[in-house]
Amino acid sequence: MTTTTPADVRPDPPHSPDDRSLTAFGYRQELHRSLGRYASFAAGFSFISVLTTVFQFFAFGYAFGGPVFFWTWPAVLVGQLLVAACFAELAARYPISGAIYQWSSRLSNVTFGWFAGWIMVIGQVVVVAAAALALQMVLPAIWSGFQLIGTDSAPTSADGAANAAVLGVILLALTTLVNILDNRVMSVINRVGVTAEIIGAILIVVLLLTHSQRSPGITFHTEGAAQSGLLGALLVGSFTAAYVMIGFDSAGEMSEETRNPRRTAPRTILTALGAAGLLGGLIVLGGLLAAPSLTDGRLAVDGLSYVLTSSLGDGVGRVLLADVVVAIAVATLAIQTSACRMLFSMARDGQLPFAGRLAKVNPRTGMPGAPALVVGVLAAALLLLNFASPEAFLAIGTTCIVMLYLAYAMVTGPLLVSRLRGRFTTDGTDETGARLFSLGRWGVPVNALALLYGLFMTVNLAWPRAAVYDPAGGHWYFQYFTVLFLSITIALGVAYRAYKARTAVAPEAVPV
Repeated sequence: MTTTTPADVRPDPPHSPDDRSLTAFGYRQELHRSLGRYASFAAGFSFISVLTTVFQFFAFGYAFGGPVFFWTWPAVLVGQLLVAACFAELAARYPISGAIYQWSSRLSNVTFGWFAGWIMVIGQVVVVAAAALALQMVLPAIWSGFQLIGTDSAPTSADGAANAAVLGVILLALTTLVNILDNRVMSVINRVGVTAEIIGAILIVVLLLTHSQRSPGITFHTEGAAQSGLLGALLVGSFTAAYVMIGFDSAGEMSEETRNPRRTAPRTILTALGAAGLLGGLIVLGGLLAAPSLTDGRLAVDGLSYVLTSSLGDGVGRVLLADVVVAIAVATLAIQTSACRMLFSMARDGQLPFAGRLAKVNPRTGMPGAPALVVGVLAAALLLLNFASPEAFLAIGTTCIVMLYLAYAMVTGPLLVSRLRGRFTTDGTDETGARLFSLGRWGVPVNALALLYGLFMTVNLAWPRAAVYDPAGGHWYFQYFTVLFLSITIALGVAYRAYKARTAVAPEAVPV
């Protein structure tokens, strides 16, 4: 890993202890350090964006699992909290942008860490595209005029898939602009958006629970799950929770822009996931209890948008859906920002093509503009797959989850090895002089369970089930889309690393 040495650091003095901490890792402070604790929390919570993701994938989870799919939610939450606890320890010790790449590299070696970062950043690009597609689940339900192409708004239809791509590209253009402007503008939008999302989520939970049509015992009913057996239904139904509860590491991604990151980031990683997990679980439960019918087929197609407008009336339902639109926009912005920081971090180490351009930070805005354009263009290109087939909607969504789960395992794995070899220290203090966040004697069991959970879910999510990825048949490439996409990603990474190794010139070979 190529890093700047102390001799490379510009002579201007650090502006805060946080800046000096960054210098100790061999980097100079270029990103503007202006984010407080709530802004750090907002970075993680808005990436998770419980309203965006629950509304986007509720129908899918219910279609395969029926009411019992609710129980996949607490199971996934527990698994992800194990991973988040490990990440909280690392965020306290390595408060650097490009968290997954930086953590994996420092726990293992440069090559392994590079592939973790490479898989993560490609996965983040796919997540950006998937989040932008969520507008199709909400905007046409608010006003039919948002259905710009055709008349069928269902995202699984040809019209709905194409319209989702158009709406997504428009949103990506706006989020790319914000990611170029200024990190203070981005922070304000994130904080306002997250506040609106939390308020909206609480209102949705309260209104759904007060309009219940049935008791919570419905969550033990297995009708609708028999088509693939109860276990199979739960494994597929877990996709919804797995898709929702990713991105909590964004607080670590924003460490170089956060004040007191060693103290702040570990706490906001855990609180962002905990808050999103609790609210999301209650929304799923409320949707099941308040749905006008569990058997008319609409819950498996239109999802929570149908529940809100049917149970709460068009007026209230549409107001709440408008809040979901805000959540989707802020989520897309936050995910794109996280991907930009990963690109910036890897490029700063000279680990990507066009590294010099990608690592350039505008000194006035404190934003790396080139990564924002790259992420925005690549995500928009992925959206064009929706014009090819409606199945692309699900393929894009599940692929991004697999990529992130695998990248997470490429951190928890080396961390476990480091613990077992006694190389991972729990010593040190944060910016206030308090001990760094640590799992203490629970470190090894928590870490081991986090790794096993992550590997299991990676295989579960990537398994090429025809009934899931190619229900209409005739599109084998969608059935194997996740496996193919991951294989191509790794192959491109290997090719680039080999090319870079061949073209690298050793210092002694340079002619005098």
